[in-house]
Amino acid sequence: MLNYRKIEPADDKALAELIRANLEYYHLDIAGTVYFDPELDHMSGFYNADPQKRVYFTALDEAGNVIGGAGVAEFSGIADCAELQKLYLSSTVRGMGYGKELLRLAESWARSAGYKNLYLETHTNLAVAIKLYEREGFRQIEKPASAVHGGMDRFYLKGL
Repeated sequence: MLNYRKIEPADDKALAELIRANLEYYHLDIAGTVYFDPELDHMSGFYNADPQKRVYFTALDEAGNVIGGAGVAEFSGIADCAELQKLYLSSTVRGMGYGKELLRLAESWARSAGYKNLYLETHTNLAVAIKLYEREGFRQIEKPASAVHGGMDRFYLKGL
């Protein structure tokens, strides 16, 4: 069972390091990815600024150490849509089902916030994540005009 809480300022550094390490591992430390997002080093400020429209769940191990997380935020360009953002886990806990738990937690929050659709951007290098998304009912779509990360090459949508 995954331990989690809403993001706090004390999580910012650990999450930014974890996300960047994941992107480096998958050779996605390139322009047009989350790696260079201006809010990556201050995610708590972004997600906590509008808690009715966005949230980030920090995943913790039994000792309270940050092991990952997942966010949801408003997405323009598709009606009643939120975007699944920055779902990453530490390499030490991959394959334990935590990604699925975080995904379902994010979906549940988006539904309760009134969103009808959940969008995500990913990359073919993230094959395990793509399998998870497809198993969980996301369907691949064409790149929306409002897509932010030009370095991503796979786009998915799921009705909630």
